[in-house]
Amino acid sequence: MSLRLGDIAPDFEADTTQGHIHFHEWLGNSWGMLFSHPADFTPVCTTELGRTALLKDEFGKRNVKVIAVSVDDLESHNRWTPDIKDVTGSEVNFPIIADPDRVVATLYDMIHPNASEKATVRSVFVIGPDKKIKLTLTYPASTGRNFNELIRVIDSLQLTADYQVATPADWQEGDDVIVTPAVTNDQLEAKFPKGVTFVKPYLRTTPQPNK
Repeated sequence: MSLRLGDIAPDFEADTTQGHIHFHEWLGNSWGMLFSHPADFTPVCTTELGRTALLKDEFGKRNVKVIAVSVDDLESHNRWTPDIKDVTGSEVNFPIIADPDRVVATLYDMIHPNASEKATVRSVFVIGPDKKIKLTLTYPASTGRNFNELIRVIDSLQLTADYQVATPADWQEGDDVIVTPAVTNDQLEAKFPKGVTFVKPYLRTTPQPNK
């Protein structure tokens, strides 16, 4: 059965390019982003892992630990990482899980037989400090991920976890947000001292509360 939002992210132990990890223990109280790539020494994946490394500080500001996985072994990963640095200029500064037995790929339903019986699809899982899955995305092997979008989603997830708001279409950090229906009109002044705009009776907006 595929994983759904709100499910506990499966725990596992694995060897990585930065040593052996117990996943939940490695996450600790941080947010996590687990993402898969179909194979080492492939062009799209090379650009993706380099981009992820380049964004290390942005993930760090958000208390997000990043970890990649593919069904290749540790030796293959270690031979590939110099290519990533050569192509993108970024040293790979996060762990890549070796998953030759497809243990992690199976736990996270990353093998889609209609796409490939051997390689993982290009999946992303954002996991909260409570170890629950907050976001899932799946891309075809031909399409590289937009990591600015992943950071935008993480910003939204963290904001909406702390305040009773939602983010509208195309929201960016600093834009107005939507007050959730759970907040009554009588509670607005206390909860949102910056003010609330009534666009419709069911659509109320307010400046981003943590700015």
